[in-house]
Amino acid sequence: MLPDLLNETIMLTQIINGKILTPQGWLKDGSVIMRDNKILEVTNCDMAVVGANLIDAKGMYIVPGGIEIHAHGGGGRDFMEGTEDAFREAVKAHMQHGTTSIFPTLSSSTIPMIRAAAATTEKLMAEKDSPVLGLHLEGHYFNMKMAGGQLPENIKNPDPNEYIPLLEETNCIKRWDAAPELPGAMQFGKYITSKGVLASVGHTQAEYEDIMTAYQAGYTHATHFYNAMPGFHKRREYKYEGTVESIYLIDDMTVEVVADGIHVPPTILRLVYKVKGVERTCLITDALACAASDSQTAFDPRVIIEDGVCKLADRSALAGSIATMDRLIKTMVQKAEVPLEDTIRMASETPAKIMGVYDRKGSLQRGKDADILVLDKELNVRAVWAMGKLVEGTNKLF
Repeated sequence: MLPDLLNETIMLTQIINGKILTPQGWLKDGSVIMRDNKILEVTNCDMAVVGANLIDAKGMYIVPGGIEIHAHGGGGRDFMEGTEDAFREAVKAHMQHGTTSIFPTLSSSTIPMIRAAAATTEKLMAEKDSPVLGLHLEGHYFNMKMAGGQLPENIKNPDPNEYIPLLEETNCIKRWDAAPELPGAMQFGKYITSKGVLASVGHTQAEYEDIMTAYQAGYTHATHFYNAMPGFHKRREYKYEGTVESIYLIDDMTVEVVADGIHVPPTILRLVYKVKGVERTCLITDALACAASDSQTAFDPRVIIEDGVCKLADRSALAGSIATMDRLIKTMVQKAEVPLEDTIRMASETPAKIMGVYDRKGSLQRGKDADILVLDKELNVRAVWAMGKLVEGTNKLF
């Protein structure tokens, strides 16, 4: 491939002198070559291409950009606002910390709020090289007893008079979470998966039979695993498996973990990694508006920030995080002691596969989108390219 590149007349960008993570493993002292918004080549040759804009990675890690499938906001803005300005500010804030693709998330919302956010999502998705890949609805079909930080006034049982029209009028909803023990939840799961929407189990008290029935109805993913779901427990003198153990027992169910080191302790993060494995575990921030921001307020007035996490003011539950993609990576490697290559895969490859975009995202391979992250030895973000464009505020290599 390289001899042909020597005659390339279109402007190229070539990143050299780094440790590159490929699907086959680490590639030392090679180069990644981008043209426009695509990866033109990943090669073990670091010979400079004539006419290329040369970027020296200075021995740092060159890895795929992070794919965020569960984030409520950032940069002081929340996706529940539904406006284009709020979406752009929140997405920009996460991109500056290593996220190159995102599925904006709404907490339990009213139908007008969902419609407003869907309209904005569709507009952004239609733009060239957009990092917005679809809308994620976290609720509002949840178990009230497991509401956590969700707005209780919006929670109800699945209603086909709501969800059928919503999915008929928009194509941007890519994931929808529900508690499978609710009346109508099985019909809901079957319907949304028939429309290509990922069905995820969340804010639930489901035990094994509920989870198995849900899996057979199309629920294949678990929302912020270990949070807003019970583990092993007792009722009187007898013991029962919780949602957690039930999901562990279904091999093909995938999970996501809020890897901020607080929502799930590092020891449990490591347990999830050991049991579910890289292929079925992805990292999420579950970030609120105050993530990547100087703001100390959230969209929900009940929420406070304390000890590096968002909580309900009465401290009855966690309510989201202030984490960004780089914090997830650092927590998994430095606290949970997971190898960097596996951590990166859980931040890029696995979410790409879960959301059905691995054909173009989630790994550094020829022909894929040029979503690239450069990390130094301390795992700080030093540069981010999204669709071949250097993200503003991340040019710390130059």
